Amino acid sequence: MFLAAARRASPILLSLAVKTSTTAAFCSPRLANARTNTAAGATRTAYAACSISRNISLLSRPLSSMSASGASEGATAGAGSRRFVVAACQILCGSDKLANIATAESAVRDAAAAGAQVVVLPECWNGPYDTASFPVYAEPVPDPQGDETAADMPSAEQSPSAAMLCRAAAENKVWLVGGSVPEAGKDGGVYNTCIVVGPSGRIVAKHRKVHLFDIDVPGGITFKESDTLSPGDSITTVETPFGTIGVGICYDMRFPELSMAMRAAGSVLLCFPGAFNMTTGPAHWELLQRARALDNQCFVVTASPARNPDSKYQAWGHSSIVDPWGTVVATTEHEEAMLVAEVDVGRVAEVRTSIPVSLQKRPDLYRLELP
Repeated sequence: MFLAAARRASPILLSLAVKTSTTAAFCSPRLANARTNTAAGATRTAYAACSISRNISLLSRPLSSMSASGASEGATAGAGSRRFVVAACQILCGSDKLANIATAESAVRDAAAAGAQVVVLPECWNGPYDTASFPVYAEPVPDPQGDETAADMPSAEQSPSAAMLCRAAAENKVWLVGGSVPEAGKDGGVYNTCIVVGPSGRIVAKHRKVHLFDIDVPGGITFKESDTLSPGDSITTVETPFGTIGVGICYDMRFPELSMAMRAAGSVLLCFPGAFNMTTGPAHWELLQRARALDNQCFVVTASPARNPDSKYQAWGHSSIVDPWGTVVATTEHEEAMLVAEVDVGRVAEVRTSIPVSLQKRPDLYRLELP
């Protein structure tokens, strides 16, 4: 009894000693491998006629009553849209940077042709996922742009990956969560960075991976991103016409406090470009996605590179889309694939209302405290 009383008197503070970066944006090989879950009255449409070499699946869910929030930047759906279409592109990445850039650009184009309004690319898609390769493939990444001027736009010569993302988003009129590329920071550090671009081609946010992938699993895998990478120091959310989108990268997904902070900032969708491996992937990849979706009662989208048999690092693949109930509504295997699914923002409100955990927390015992 004494211990219980003492705990009630001194709540535990889950403090995140990082900056919060919330960006408001003002701009508008084979089909058989992709799988969708069509439970709860959902309907499935297959794009068998599309001239796309990747796997595609589409899930449509019933319209609910909640409106999405956010400013319009000329997106294909206007402000207040209740539903939007998201695509996760699982592309094959090799050692040829220019070829990887062309592959990623083609994937964005294909996703837009399939109806996607938000497109998510994989982690480290412009080169090998390898500590020695990160500095070699790194390039400068401009900060989010306040004005759409030539000076703000990334140089195709110095930053070919970033320049392509801006071009692809503008040409296809999509919100592009650009996976991640190694960033050559102005401070001399190298970062694992996700570039988010609005439909005008303007960079609206960049997320530097907060938690570096340093692990040593006996008999499994040893990897230390910190050998060549530096960690980011901010939480990233982006305001879109469809609602707030939170962004993390791969290992960030293992830390529930980060996702909780993004949900506290209003996120209805969490995007995690990732490249889990053949040890942690089978055990934890889907589990973590479902856990973050359940914890925060929101949609979760992950995009992995396709498995490249010629690479030193073997990606697990299995890009997925998970709904706020924790249901995997679309997933795939390890080959090149594309998942396309409709996100019903009303479903987020429905789940949060029916199981109101956000109103049932015990701040007298614990709380998430942001600086």
